[in-house]
Amino acid sequence: MRQDICIAGLLINEKSHQAPEVQQVLSKYGTLILHRSGIPYSDCDRGLINVTMKASKQELENFKSDLNKIGGVKVESLCLVDDADELNNCDIS
Repeated sequence: MRQDICIAGLLINEKSHQAPEVQQVLSKYGTLILHRSGIPYSDCDRGLINVTMKASKQELENFKSDLNKIGGVKVESLCLVDDADELNNCDIS
């Protein structure tokens, strides 16, 4: 199955309430996640999470759908490499 390299940005409102559900989704897709970083906005009970994934288009859509089902969570994504196997090709002529 072809996988892409994608970045997903998550905005979590009311993170004190949503964090456990968000963590469950991140764990569910953990084998696809290459990197994850987060920034807390504690004064506003919000958080930002950046996730870099190696995932098929369907896996990415399922990931986003699962997160968007959680109230107060917004997810946007973009793919940087359309085929992760291309990263192994050093000939960029």
